[in-house]
Amino acid sequence: MNNEQSWKLQVNNAAITGIIVDSDFVRLTEIDLKAAKLKWVHHLMTQTYSLGEECLEINYYGVKRMIEALIPLLDFSDSPRIVNVSSSSGKLKFLPNEWAKGVFLDDESLTEERIEAVLNKFMKDFKEGELEANCWPSSLSAYTLAKASLNAYTKILAKRHKQFIVNSVCPGYVKTDMNCNTGNLTVEEGGENIVRLALLPEDGPSGLFFFQKEVSPL
Repeated sequence: MNNEQSWKLQVNNAAITGIIVDSDFVRLTEIDLKAAKLKWVHHLMTQTYSLGEECLEINYYGVKRMIEALIPLLDFSDSPRIVNVSSSSGKLKFLPNEWAKGVFLDDESLTEERIEAVLNKFMKDFKEGELEANCWPSSLSAYTLAKASLNAYTKILAKRHKQFIVNSVCPGYVKTDMNCNTGNLTVEEGGENIVRLALLPEDGPSGLFFFQKEVSPL
């Protein structure tokens, strides 16, 4: 595989979550998955440093590279839109590290460099086996950080490109291969939640995170 092919895969395969899922996961019912108190579900997921690195590379850095490449073309548009497909997993309530949470919440000081500082510290702690000691998420760690970073980057883009409408969205729990088809929305329903933001009117909101069709706090 040449470098160009590798780069394309890292941008497009956003189903990389940084975990290995046990085959028992596919036998969970929708009721099981909605019951947040069933902490044993997390035992069906194994995360490793290399998978975490790949997850960040695809879900944050890959998206960022693609946007940077396309912005010169969007500048020619009369109605430029960027819709970042994110996840509710990236909401800050799932990020117990108070320093990282503070970085993402500080809109005045938020920069790409500060986001990268958070990701670098996270990966350093991951490599040294100190995720729990330093209050990083205990499960879906890399995926949570990647999506939280993507939501933060969305705010930066909206502030930098005021002529654009830039938002991020969790389309919902969509039935796909990514979750072993355990979702409760069809692909068409999830897709509608994304396309709707791409078709916002000129005075539409920008720099926000949506859960399906509604604005949701980070």
